[in-house]
Amino acid sequence: MAFLRQVVRGAVAVACAGAAALAVAGPQTLPGVRGIDHIGFTVPDMEQAVTFYQDVIGCKKAMSFGPFSDPKGTFMQDLVNVHPRAEIKQIVEMRCGQGANIELFEYSAPDQKTEMPRNSDYGGYHLGFYVKDIKKAVEKARALGLKTMMGPVPIEEGPAAGQSITYVLTPWGQQLELISYPKGMAYEKTSKTKLWAPGR
Repeated sequence: MAFLRQVVRGAVAVACAGAAALAVAGPQTLPGVRGIDHIGFTVPDMEQAVTFYQDVIGCKKAMSFGPFSDPKGTFMQDLVNVHPRAEIKQIVEMRCGQGANIELFEYSAPDQKTEMPRNSDYGGYHLGFYVKDIKKAVEKARALGLKTMMGPVPIEEGPAAGQSITYVLTPWGQQLELISYPKGMAYEKTSKTKLWAPGR
């Protein structure tokens, strides 16, 4: 737990240093925000998840650490808003191409829920991965036996016209989206703000 406190203090120090060097965008904007550093989520089996993201998505493991718990106090509740007796068994950080990093957690907790949220649930989410050739990516996902929804579905109207998408589920039911827009999207012709894209 002492190591975790050191990690937290170090992260706060880095954030404060970055904030001092950057201008505030507006009166309610957090100072120094540079972008998404990572997306964190909890998986039921760390070995299975790391293997999937390495072998299927092509991510690379950068580091791992843990476990962390507080058998008597409220450190876990105060730090990450979980049950006081929750334990982080392991954390793994992975780099995924040109996008944000992903941070995998494996937890145990007395009040742990094991059902994966749907997109329509509060807190529901999906991870969207840009692929160069969506038809080939979807064909590969299906050949691997992954549950794959309809598609690729081309978007032909509206500001998102130009993209094609297909939803894919990991072996433990986490929702991923494969997306591609090699010629860009319609909104780019009029919007001053351009969304992140590989190479942009």
